[in-house]
Amino acid sequence: MRTFFRDILTTLIIASVIFFGLQNTIQSFIVDGPSMNYSFHDGERILVNKLIYKFHEPQRGDVIILEAPQEYGSSSTPFIKRIIGLPGETVEVKDGIVYIRQANGKSLTLDEPYITLNTRRDFKGETLAENEYFVMGDNRNNSDDSRHFGGIERQSIIGKAWLSIWPPQYWGLVNSYPVAKSTGNLTSNK
Repeated sequence: MRTFFRDILTTLIIASVIFFGLQNTIQSFIVDGPSMNYSFHDGERILVNKLIYKFHEPQRGDVIILEAPQEYGSSSTPFIKRIIGLPGETVEVKDGIVYIRQANGKSLTLDEPYITLNTRRDFKGETLAENEYFVMGDNRNNSDDSRHFGGIERQSIIGKAWLSIWPPQYWGLVNSYPVAKSTGNLTSNK
């Protein structure tokens, strides 16, 4: 009888360690809304890697889950967005093309194969702070993103989208697109 209780206690301890370990490393997330069409679809379920950014900083092109900005209320569903601008950079959208001025003065133009329709409006942002990231939805004309609420702080990032698990036609790893090419200097000073 004593062995039986010891085995049950051991099983409960192992199950608890696995459960809490998974809670701190992986989270399920359901895409809500069209802001990431056509990379992600409304109702799609993805797994989020909450541990990856403990080992390295977020990168341009990463699809992340972030806490909803304060103006949306603390009970709002987390957002899914793509990182476009990194700390110290300035992001500008002109004629549907994203330009980035890096902290070192170099300029980049993003090559974005995940965009199906370019944004219809121009945008000129402020320089991101040391711990801020500029995020945008892939469906640029139907997305509340950093063009509306500004840069997001590093601590508001929940994790990186990792694996699409439902529905079956979307199964697979989530692609990141670190695609940027140097353009020298931005031509616009507006």
